[in-house]
Amino acid sequence: MITLILIIVVISILILVHEWGHFYSARRLGIKVEEFGFGFPPKVFSRVKNGITYSFNLLPFGGFVRIFGEHGEGEGETDSFISRPPWQRFIILGAGVFMNLVLAWVFFSAGSVAGVPRLSDDENLSGVPVSIIGVMPDSPAMQAGIRFGDAIFELRSRDISLRVETEDDVRDFVAAYRGEEITMVLKRGSEIREVFLRPRVNVPEGEGPIGVALGRIEFIKTSWYLAPIEGGRVLVRTVSATVSGFWELIRELAVSGRAPVAVSGPVGIFFVADDTRSLGVTYFLQFIGILSVNLAILNFLPIPALDGGRVLFLVIEKIKGSRVDPRVENMIHAAGFVLLVVLMILVTYRDVVKIL
Repeated sequence: MITLILIIVVISILILVHEWGHFYSARRLGIKVEEFGFGFPPKVFSRVKNGITYSFNLLPFGGFVRIFGEHGEGEGETDSFISRPPWQRFIILGAGVFMNLVLAWVFFSAGSVAGVPRLSDDENLSGVPVSIIGVMPDSPAMQAGIRFGDAIFELRSRDISLRVETEDDVRDFVAAYRGEEITMVLKRGSEIREVFLRPRVNVPEGEGPIGVALGRIEFIKTSWYLAPIEGGRVLVRTVSATVSGFWELIRELAVSGRAPVAVSGPVGIFFVADDTRSLGVTYFLQFIGILSVNLAILNFLPIPALDGGRVLFLVIEKIKGSRVDPRVENMIHAAGFVLLVVLMILVTYRDVVKIL
């Protein structure tokens, strides 16, 4: 329940910050904003201030902003979105993406102060536990519920107990008890737990008997005055990796019709959030930052109904020298919205099926 509440709060913050970017830029450019909604209808109550309706709605998933002229109304009126030059409309459309990147930078900076996890290559590192840094699909480790970030403290069999000091301790112990049930004592966040598993006798190529990758995760802390610089570096790396990931996803879908990586919807995000929250505040801050970057990049893809799709129509307008008929554009965006909803339902269904 705590994770569910947290993920609702986090997603709401990401969306509200995105919408605030549209809101603020439109206001600064003198374009009329009709409504800023907190949550989604049905409406609970609202109030009007400076000509803007601020509505508070029942569904607590983010919010929305209604800008006069965004659907083509008010052409010729100075305070209408549709009447402004393309560069101003581009600023308003891009402001939401920009604010999500700023928010990610804030979370990455805060995470660098708390301590950024890093895989150590120091074989003589002391005081840092051996941790799980990878779990193979359908392996004994996955079936036992072992997760990324779990620290291994102790291994037990029917006749021996071993305090884990090095990665070789784990490898040698597991190899010695193939085919027999062993107990692994793990630390996940602040929780100590025991899991039971049976190392495989016949090991698939490229995997170990229990199907995990091991390493030492140390936390590198940054001074508060250097945190914005480190946060910026992490933001650049994350944006680069996210853009590359989206490009590979789109390319593979176009070529083979299959996604090269797992794509998760709200249910999948919930379980990732639950895992990262259990690992501690540092992982959770990094997770929120990555989620904000993903929202920014996804929104800027040239897909109808998204900000990037609207920017695409601005580019078409600039090339052809005249605006696309607003009715045609609205129909295309509506179709894109329906397609995105169907895609979200399919992804969510797949997430649920994987759990069951």
